[in-house]
Amino acid sequence: MCYDRYVSICKPLHYRTLLGSRACVHMAAAALASGFLHALLHMANAFSLPLCKDNALNQFFCELPQILKLSCSHSYLRDFALLVVTVCLFFLCFVFIVVSYVQIFRAVLRIPSEQGRHKAFSTCLPHPAVVSLFVSTGIFTCLKPPFISSPSLDLVVSVLYSVVPPVVNPLIYSMRNQELKESIKKGISWILVDVE
Repeated sequence: MCYDRYVSICKPLHYRTLLGSRACVHMAAAALASGFLHALLHMANAFSLPLCKDNALNQFFCELPQILKLSCSHSYLRDFALLVVTVCLFFLCFVFIVVSYVQIFRAVLRIPSEQGRHKAFSTCLPHPAVVSLFVSTGIFTCLKPPFISSPSLDLVVSVLYSVVPPVVNPLIYSMRNQELKESIKKGISWILVDVE
Protein backbone atom coordinates (compact mmCIF):
# COMPACT_ATOMS: atom_id res chain seq x y z
CA MET A 1 0.00 0.00 0.00
CA CYS A 2 2.79 2.43 0.85
CA TYR A 3 4.56 1.58 -2.41
CA ASP A 4 1.34 2.34 -4.30
CA ARG A 5 1.10 5.71 -2.55
CA TYR A 6 4.79 6.37 -3.17
CA VAL A 7 4.52 5.68 -6.90
CA SER A 8 1.26 7.60 -7.30
CA ILE A 9 2.65 10.73 -5.64
CA CYS A 10 6.38 10.67 -6.36
CA LYS A 11 6.34 9.07 -9.83
CA PRO A 12 2.82 9.57 -11.20
CA LEU A 13 3.84 9.37 -14.86
CA HIS A 14 5.44 5.95 -14.32
CA TYR A 15 2.53 4.50 -12.32
CA ARG A 16 1.38 1.99 -14.96
CA THR A 17 4.94 0.89 -15.64
CA LEU A 18 6.02 0.46 -12.01
CA LEU A 19 2.76 -0.99 -10.70
CA GLY A 20 1.64 -3.26 -13.49
CA SER A 21 -0.03 -6.59 -12.87
CA ARG A 22 3.33 -8.38 -12.73
CA ALA A 23 4.64 -6.11 -9.96
CA CYS A 24 1.40 -6.50 -8.00
CA VAL A 25 1.59 -10.31 -8.28
CA HIS A 26 5.21 -10.26 -7.08
CA MET A 27 4.40 -8.03 -4.10
CA ALA A 28 1.36 -10.14 -3.14
CA ALA A 29 3.39 -13.35 -3.46
CA ALA A 30 6.19 -11.91 -1.29
CA ALA A 31 3.72 -10.80 1.38
CA LEU A 32 1.93 -14.17 1.40
CA ALA A 33 5.17 -16.17 1.39
CA SER A 34 6.75 -14.20 4.23
CA GLY A 35 3.56 -14.39 6.31
CA PHE A 36 3.22 -18.12 5.64
CA LEU A 37 6.87 -18.80 6.48
CA HIS A 38 6.62 -16.78 9.68
CA ALA A 39 3.45 -18.60 10.75
CA LEU A 40 4.98 -21.96 9.84
CA LEU A 41 8.04 -21.29 12.02
CA HIS A 42 5.82 -20.34 14.97
CA MET A 43 3.60 -23.41 14.51
CA ALA A 44 6.57 -25.76 14.23
CA ASN A 45 7.99 -24.33 17.44
CA ALA A 46 4.68 -24.60 19.29
CA PHE A 47 3.93 -28.16 18.17
CA SER A 48 7.43 -29.39 19.02
CA LEU A 49 7.00 -28.46 22.69
CA PRO A 50 5.49 -31.00 25.08
CA LEU A 51 2.17 -29.82 26.51
CA CYS A 52 1.47 -30.98 30.04
CA LYS A 53 -0.86 -28.44 31.60
CA ASP A 54 -4.61 -28.16 31.33
CA ASN A 55 -5.87 -28.14 27.74
CA ALA A 56 -8.46 -25.38 28.19
CA LEU A 57 -7.73 -21.97 26.67
CA ASN A 58 -9.52 -18.84 27.82
CA GLN A 59 -9.69 -17.42 24.31
CA PHE A 60 -12.10 -17.09 21.42
CA PHE A 61 -9.58 -18.68 19.09
CA CYS A 62 -6.49 -20.82 19.41
CA GLU A 63 -3.77 -18.23 19.82
CA LEU A 64 -0.08 -19.17 19.84
CA PRO A 65 0.98 -17.36 23.07
CA GLN A 66 -1.85 -19.13 24.90
CA ILE A 67 -0.70 -22.52 23.59
CA LEU A 68 2.86 -21.79 24.68
CA LYS A 69 1.59 -21.16 28.23
CA LEU A 70 0.44 -24.81 28.31
CA SER A 71 3.96 -26.10 27.73
CA CYS A 72 5.93 -27.81 30.49
CA SER A 73 9.33 -26.95 29.05
CA HIS A 74 10.72 -23.70 27.82
CA SER A 75 13.01 -23.61 24.84
CA TYR A 76 14.61 -20.23 25.22
CA LEU A 77 16.96 -20.75 22.28
CA ARG A 78 14.10 -21.49 19.87
CA ASP A 79 12.05 -18.61 21.28
CA PHE A 80 15.01 -16.28 20.83
CA ALA A 81 15.54 -17.46 17.24
CA LEU A 82 11.86 -16.86 16.46
CA LEU A 83 12.07 -13.44 18.08
CA VAL A 84 15.08 -12.56 15.91
CA VAL A 85 13.25 -13.67 12.73
CA THR A 86 10.13 -11.72 13.77
CA VAL A 87 12.09 -8.57 14.60
CA CYS A 88 14.03 -8.76 11.30
CA LEU A 89 10.84 -9.19 9.28
CA PHE A 90 9.09 -6.41 11.19
CA PHE A 91 12.12 -4.12 10.89
CA LEU A 92 12.35 -4.62 7.11
CA CYS A 93 8.66 -3.81 6.65
CA PHE A 94 8.87 -0.86 9.04
CA VAL A 95 11.92 0.62 7.29
CA PHE A 96 10.25 0.20 3.88
CA ILE A 97 7.10 1.98 5.10
CA VAL A 98 9.01 4.81 6.81
CA VAL A 99 11.33 5.44 3.85
CA SER A 100 8.36 5.43 1.46
CA TYR A 101 6.41 7.92 3.56
CA VAL A 102 9.40 10.19 4.08
CA GLN A 103 9.75 10.37 0.29
CA ILE A 104 5.99 10.93 -0.07
CA PHE A 105 5.89 13.74 2.51
CA ARG A 106 8.93 15.41 0.93
CA ALA A 107 7.19 15.33 -2.45
CA VAL A 108 3.89 16.57 -0.98
CA LEU A 109 5.55 19.47 0.81
CA ARG A 110 7.01 20.60 -2.53
CA ILE A 111 3.52 20.94 -4.05
CA PRO A 112 2.97 24.68 -4.52
CA SER A 113 -0.78 24.84 -3.93
CA GLU A 114 -2.35 24.45 -0.50
CA GLN A 115 -5.28 22.52 -1.97
CA GLY A 116 -2.93 20.08 -3.72
CA ARG A 117 -1.00 19.43 -0.50
CA HIS A 118 -4.24 18.90 1.42
CA LYS A 119 -5.53 16.43 -1.17
CA ALA A 120 -2.24 14.51 -1.22
CA PHE A 121 -2.09 14.32 2.59
CA SER A 122 -5.70 13.18 2.84
CA THR A 123 -4.92 10.43 0.32
CA CYS A 124 -1.81 9.22 2.17
CA LEU A 125 -2.62 9.51 5.88
CA PRO A 126 -5.21 6.69 6.25
CA HIS A 127 -2.66 3.96 5.53
CA PRO A 128 -0.19 4.92 8.31
CA ALA A 129 -3.15 5.30 10.69
CA VAL A 130 -4.38 1.77 9.99
CA VAL A 131 -0.88 0.29 10.09
CA SER A 132 -0.02 2.00 13.38
CA LEU A 133 -3.31 0.85 14.94
CA PHE A 134 -2.67 -2.77 13.95
CA VAL A 135 1.04 -2.75 14.82
CA SER A 136 0.60 -1.05 18.20
CA THR A 137 -2.06 -3.51 19.35
CA GLY A 138 -0.05 -6.45 18.02
CA ILE A 139 3.15 -5.27 19.71
CA PHE A 140 1.32 -4.76 22.99
CA THR A 141 -0.07 -8.29 22.72
CA CYS A 142 3.31 -9.89 22.08
CA LEU A 143 5.53 -7.77 24.30
CA LYS A 144 3.41 -7.07 27.36
CA PRO A 145 5.17 -8.13 30.56
CA PRO A 146 4.04 -11.48 32.00
CA PHE A 147 3.22 -9.96 35.39
CA ILE A 148 0.34 -7.94 33.91
CA SER A 149 -1.00 -10.97 32.08
CA SER A 150 -4.37 -12.27 33.17
CA PRO A 151 -6.93 -14.36 31.27
CA SER A 152 -9.40 -11.49 31.01
CA LEU A 153 -6.74 -8.99 29.87
CA ASP A 154 -5.40 -11.49 27.31
CA LEU A 155 -8.93 -11.96 26.00
CA VAL A 156 -9.55 -8.21 25.69
CA VAL A 157 -6.19 -7.59 24.01
CA SER A 158 -6.66 -10.44 21.51
CA VAL A 159 -10.06 -9.05 20.56
CA LEU A 160 -8.53 -5.58 20.37
CA TYR A 161 -5.92 -6.49 17.76
CA SER A 162 -7.99 -9.00 15.81
CA VAL A 163 -11.33 -7.16 15.66
CA VAL A 164 -10.74 -3.43 16.09
CA PRO A 165 -8.36 -2.77 13.12
CA PRO A 166 -10.58 -4.54 10.54
CA VAL A 167 -13.68 -2.76 11.89
CA VAL A 168 -12.05 0.68 11.95
CA ASN A 169 -10.28 0.13 8.60
CA PRO A 170 -13.27 1.06 6.36
CA LEU A 171 -14.01 4.12 8.50
CA ILE A 172 -10.45 5.40 8.28
CA TYR A 173 -10.19 4.83 4.53
CA SER A 174 -13.56 6.46 3.83
CA MET A 175 -12.98 9.63 5.86
CA ARG A 176 -12.36 11.48 2.59
CA ASN A 177 -15.93 10.70 1.58
CA GLN A 178 -17.96 13.87 2.09
CA GLU A 179 -21.24 11.98 2.63
CA LEU A 180 -19.69 9.97 5.46
CA LYS A 181 -18.34 13.15 7.08
CA GLU A 182 -21.78 14.75 6.94
CA SER A 183 -23.50 11.69 8.43
CA ILE A 184 -20.93 11.53 11.27
CA LYS A 185 -21.49 15.24 12.01
CA LYS A 186 -25.27 14.68 12.05
CA GLY A 187 -24.90 11.66 14.33
CA ILE A 188 -22.66 13.53 16.76
CA SER A 189 -24.93 16.58 16.83
CA TRP A 190 -27.95 14.29 17.34
CA ILE A 191 -26.21 12.61 20.30
CA LEU A 192 -25.19 15.96 21.78
CA VAL A 193 -28.77 17.27 21.52
CA ASP A 194 -30.09 14.16 23.31
CA VAL A 195 -27.49 14.52 26.07
CA GLU A 196 -28.51 18.10 26.78
